[in-house]
Amino acid sequence: MPGPILIFDSGVGGLSVAASIRERLPDAALAYVCDNAMLPYGTKPDDWLVARIAAVCERAVTVSGASALVVACNTASTLALEVLRARLTIPVVGTVPAIKPAAAASRSGVIALLATSATVNRPYTKRLIDTFAAHCRVLRLAADPLVGEAERCLAGGSADEAVIEACLAPLWREAALDSVVLGCTHFPLLRERLVAASPRPVAWIDSGAAIARRVADVVTAVAPCRAAQQAWATAVQAAPAAALKAHGFPCLEALTLPTDAVTPAPLVR
Repeated sequence: MPGPILIFDSGVGGLSVAASIRERLPDAALAYVCDNAMLPYGTKPDDWLVARIAAVCERAVTVSGASALVVACNTASTLALEVLRARLTIPVVGTVPAIKPAAAASRSGVIALLATSATVNRPYTKRLIDTFAAHCRVLRLAADPLVGEAERCLAGGSADEAVIEACLAPLWREAALDSVVLGCTHFPLLRERLVAASPRPVAWIDSGAAIARRVADVVTAVAPCRAAQQAWATAVQAAPAAALKAHGFPCLEALTLPTDAVTPAPLVR
C-alpha cells in the first residue's frame, strides 16, 4: 500500500504548504516532520545543514513509509534538494520563492521578496531574480522575526503587531511596489496580520498553490486520508504539538536520529 505525502520543515511553517496540498488533494493522507531541535536553520553553516536535513528526511521517510517528500522550507530546498533526490527513491518536491509569478503579475515592475536572511542572501535567490525578474526592480528584505511570530501564533499565542510593522516598514518606502513575495513558508500563516499592517494594498504571493500542483503531478499513488495524521519532531515540545494538532496532525512522536546527526551545530558568525 502507498504511504502518505510527507511534509518537512525546520519548524511548523510548512503547515501553510500542508493547507495548500489538502486543498488540492483532499483525499490524500499527509504526514509532517519538523527539525525544531535545530530551529532556526539560518544560524547554521551550509555543509552541516545539508547533512542534517538529509539525515532527518531519510529517517522520517523510513518511519512514515512516505510516497513523496515535500521540502516545505526555502532554506532546505536551496541547499539540499539535489542530495535528497540522489538518496531517496521517492519523488522530492522543493520550495522556491514565487519570484516568477510575482514578476509576471506586477504592473509597476517593482516587487519585493520578504524572506529570511538565509534565503534573501543566497546565490540561488539571485539566480531566480536574474532569470525571471530581470525586467523588475526587486527589493530583497530579510524579516527573520516573522518566523518567531508565526510559530507563536500557531501555538495559540498573539502576534506582536509592533514587530510585524517594523519588519514591513522598509516596503512602504517604495511607492510603486505592488507585489510582495512571501519567501518563507511561515509567512503565509501571518497573511491576515500582514494585510492589516499594510498602509496600502499590495499582492501577497506565496508558493503554496504551485507546490500543491507539483505534488499532484508527481505523486501517482498515495494512502487515503485518515482521521488522525501522523507527525514527528526532533524535539517534542508543547508549542509545536499544539500547532500541529490544530492543523490536523494530532499524533506527534519524537523522531530518533542516528548519533552522528544530533551533534550540535556551530553558529554562523
